[in-house]
Amino acid sequence: MTVILYSTEGCHLCELAQAQLTTCGIHAKVIDIAFDDELFARYGVTIPVVSVNDSQLNWPFNLQQLQHWLDNNGITYHS
Repeated sequence: MTVILYSTEGCHLCELAQAQLTTCGIHAKVIDIAFDDELFARYGVTIPVVSVNDSQLNWPFNLQQLQHWLDNNGITYHS
């Protein structure tokens, strides 16, 4: 399964979310919402958003919440 991080350049919170994913050993596909009007309309005020299949985790979240969400979505991570 592909983990997606909806983000945009210069987003400090997105960098924090990416760091948490990296801590878990997850290499997320980063999608910059700035280049897609539909994604910008959907996520413009809620990024960062982590997504897999139809499940999404919206900011704010901490490492423990991210790990719990990954577990619930069957994503193997390194703790």
